[in-house]
Amino acid sequence: MAEVSAIEWTHATFNPWIGCTKVSPACDNCYAEKERAVTCLGVTWGAGQPRHRTSACTWKQPLAWNRKAAKEGRRMRVFCASLADVFDAEVPDEWRADLFALIAATPHLDWLLLTKRPKVMRDYADRAARCGEHWLADKGAPPVRWPLPNVWLGTTVENQAMAEARIPRLLATPAAVRFLSCEPLLGPVDLTRVVLGEMPVERCVDPRIERMRFTINALSGAPKSGIPGLDWVIAGGESGPKARPSHPDWFRSLRDQCADAGVPFLFKQWGEFAPEGLCSQGWRVALDGQHHADPLPNGIGRHPSRDGSCVMYRVGKKVAGRLLDGVLHDGYPHSAA
Repeated sequence: MAEVSAIEWTHATFNPWIGCTKVSPACDNCYAEKERAVTCLGVTWGAGQPRHRTSACTWKQPLAWNRKAAKEGRRMRVFCASLADVFDAEVPDEWRADLFALIAATPHLDWLLLTKRPKVMRDYADRAARCGEHWLADKGAPPVRWPLPNVWLGTTVENQAMAEARIPRLLATPAAVRFLSCEPLLGPVDLTRVVLGEMPVERCVDPRIERMRFTINALSGAPKSGIPGLDWVIAGGESGPKARPSHPDWFRSLRDQCADAGVPFLFKQWGEFAPEGLCSQGWRVALDGQHHADPLPNGIGRHPSRDGSCVMYRVGKKVAGRLLDGVLHDGYPHSAA
């Protein structure tokens, strides 16, 4: 838990509890499982393992951040549960209610809740919405309704299969801001292929067709059907000793899709691997031992491929940087609060 976070798209991180279970390919090399706070507390990852609720002192930190943000007249982004998942099915709803009561009490903070379990998120939101203004009454919160104006909901999309499974549930959940984290990006993602809903029988052109699914760009949504679009897309490669490389064209495609739809795009990092010819930064070492960052306009090496494959070089996260085709993509949505 830190007021100053190393994660590029947030100002601070807050963990209401610690522990999780791996549920998809993005989890394979989970960094959180090996974090110092996790190992020191003896938290074990996996189904059936107890989740560790953090201390009362930790829970007071966002209140201090809120006061500071109010005094400075700015908004502060807080990534919630970097060492867990807010919508982990093995976490009791009572804990989630405590969290949302804290969120309601910190209106100068924008809370970023990223999940790999959008179905649990959607179900919780439905229950919260049915409660109306009494949703958090037993937690001492003022009358509030779902969705809270300072909650940004996101889901992890590492490949096309996860995009098609998770995005419809995310977009079906009311929120001030909805976003994707395509990190680690493990395959190409075409958001125009995501099926967002179904047309009733009477609206089908051919009456013999019982039901017709429609595919709409998830970035722009389906306004006539009341389905919203995405507000933000984050993309990045994987870091760590077991990192898997991402193809540059996967990132370019998401960048271009966002540009066409007018959706903010943030390229977080290349990760452990840099593409040939596109490495953003190298290190020049002089004979006297002095060294400094040095751009490499000609790239590390060039080996054109006829089959679209790309040679990736393991250079480390810091050296690889976060420039995509020489450009820093650092887009953010406007706060709805």
